[in-house]
Amino acid sequence: MQTVNVELEEGESVYSESGAMAWMSDNIEMKTEMKGGLMAGLGRMFSGESLFLTNFTAKGGRGFVVFNSEYPGKIIKLELKEGQEMICEKDAFLVAQQSVKLSPHFRKKLGAGLFGGEGFILQKLTGPGVAFVNFSGEITEIELKAGQKLKVDTGCIAMMEPTVKFDIVRVPGASNILFGGEGLFLATVEGPGKVWLQSMPISSLAAQIRRFIPTKG
Repeated sequence: MQTVNVELEEGESVYSESGAMAWMSDNIEMKTEMKGGLMAGLGRMFSGESLFLTNFTAKGGRGFVVFNSEYPGKIIKLELKEGQEMICEKDAFLVAQQSVKLSPHFRKKLGAGLFGGEGFILQKLTGPGVAFVNFSGEITEIELKAGQKLKVDTGCIAMMEPTVKFDIVRVPGASNILFGGEGLFLATVEGPGKVWLQSMPISSLAAQIRRFIPTKG
């Protein structure tokens, strides 16, 4: 389980999702608020985050805050330029500088929203600033050239640049659908742009664990 140790100078501040803080120095001031107002808060809820976000500010000198991920996997640091955007799966956001904007991202295509693994609403991070996101399992970063495509299990897409096109395709062949174990649909991503793939979607991990949970019989 990885953590992020954020060191803050006097007056510096970061914000995180509710419940992400693990420990912090005594001079860190916490303030929980509905960042951006009610509509922004509701948008975050639909994209997998909490209605309220928590600000952490160093008072009376340098301080530090440590944030932990919610599941085994990788924490990735994003250094976003002015106006640069990144599209992430639901509940990926961990912590960011105050200059980074967290907002919902809506999939425009009906099929991609219904069968794309994460629903219609994802998360969008917009720079400038540094942000940290967390994903499950190992992470593979692939840079796709213009027109280059990948077929991916719908739960394995963790993050992508906004230039990457996302869609879904039906798995061909009745035997593949019935016995292939991949379900009815696969996701397709098309360049140009970078895509980050996760090896252990939480839904898959939960399904495997569920098999070993005793049931009342």
